[in-house]
Amino acid sequence: MARFEDYAQAYQTIRMERRHGILQMTFHTDGGPLRWGELPHREFPRAFRDVGSDPENKVVIMTGTGEEFSGPRATPQMRLRRPASQWDPIYWEGKHLLFALLDIEVPMISAINGPAWRHSELPLLCDIVLASEEAAFQDSAHFANGMVPGDGMHIVYPLLLGLNRGRYFLLTGQTLDARQAQALGLVNEVLPRQELLPRAWALAEELVRRPPLVLRYSRVLLTQYVRRLLHDLLGYGLALEGLAVAAETEAQH
Repeated sequence: MARFEDYAQAYQTIRMERRHGILQMTFHTDGGPLRWGELPHREFPRAFRDVGSDPENKVVIMTGTGEEFSGPRATPQMRLRRPASQWDPIYWEGKHLLFALLDIEVPMISAINGPAWRHSELPLLCDIVLASEEAAFQDSAHFANGMVPGDGMHIVYPLLLGLNRGRYFLLTGQTLDARQAQALGLVNEVLPRQELLPRAWALAEELVRRPPLVLRYSRVLLTQYVRRLLHDLLGYGLALEGLAVAAETEAQH
């Protein structure tokens, strides 16, 4: 079992605070909006595992810092290049990033403070999804940037949007604003940014009044279908993504 005092200060890209069993995870890079890269890719799976292993966590809130939830928007200059021999760490971290998130066996609330340009599937896998009026969603890092969307995007967006809308979203680089995302079922509530975290905490304080096993087992039950899809499709998607990356890397040499 993990203890809050052992992991709360252990991560450079996540600030953690806990009150009355409610844990808030705030993603950041040097105190500003999260800049996705190797460090959060490495830290997030371990942090999710720690959070999920601490029985004192009853509800978890996930949010970002400043005006973006996650960025930056990907560009061709940022496109990942790796030979096949160097893909295994990305494959391992990519799998455990989502499995460890779903292994947090208590209700999760996301408070999406701004655009989620990178790994926008993470807040959408929470049980209650709140978004600021400035939030937006795009998979900027994969197909639109010359990569296979195989690290979970290929599962989460077709699941939430429907198969045809999900494929369109991934293959065109579509951007959905907060109101569009709400209308399509990705987001539950859209609020002014200053009301976002207070609303998340109010919902968390309501949830935490329930018996502990009701909280835990409800989360387990309501995520089981997603977990089955990940078991069937996530490793395969990461392998195909890595194969395409390796082919492009080889072609450049």
